[in-house]
Amino acid sequence: MKIYTKRGDEGQTDLFGGGRVAKNHVRVRAYGEIDCANTAIGLAYSASDISDSLKRDLLKVMKLLFCAGAEIATAPKQSAQILLEKHLKNHIEDHHITWLEQCIDEREQGLEPLKSFILPCGSDAAARLHWARNVCRKAEIMLIDLQDNKEHVRPEILRFFNRLSDFLFVLARVANAEAQIKDITWSGLLSSE
Repeated sequence: MKIYTKRGDEGQTDLFGGGRVAKNHVRVRAYGEIDCANTAIGLAYSASDISDSLKRDLLKVMKLLFCAGAEIATAPKQSAQILLEKHLKNHIEDHHITWLEQCIDEREQGLEPLKSFILPCGSDAAARLHWARNVCRKAEIMLIDLQDNKEHVRPEILRFFNRLSDFLFVLARVANAEAQIKDITWSGLLSSE
C-alpha cells in the first residue's frame, strides 16, 4: 500500500464509507484532533520514567482513540447503526467510560487529596500526561463543534472524552507520586512576582 495517493493535492479528502470533503471541514478537524490526542498519549507512553502499569492503561486508551477517530472519519450520510455493524466493529461504548471512571477512582485512592490547583509539571511522564490531557480537551472541543454544526456525534464519544482528560490528570499525579515528586500547587502570584 502506498503512503501517498495524490487524491488530496487539491485540498479534499475521502471520508470512510464514501464522500469527499475539504481538508478543513469540521469533521476532518475533529478526527485530526483525536489523532493529535492519540499522539500526545503516545508521547506520554514513551516517557522513560513511566511505569508499566500506566503504560498498560495508556495503550488501551490509544486503541480506543483509534476507534473514535475512525468513527468520526466516517461519512455522516450513512446510517450510524449500519456503519457500526458493517464497518466499525470496534467503537466506544458505555463500559469504556465506566472503565475510565474505575481507573480514576482506584488511582486516586493512593494520592493525597487535592486542596488546590496544581501546576502541570513534575516528572517527565507527568508533564507529558498533562500535555496529553490538554490535547484531549482540544479534541473534545472539536467534537462539540462538530455536533454544533449538525453533524452526528454519539454521546458515548463525548462522555468518553470528557472523562479522558480527568483520567489523564489523575495519571499525571500518579506518575509524580511514583517518581516521588510532589505536585506543585498554585496559590496565586506573590507580590514580588
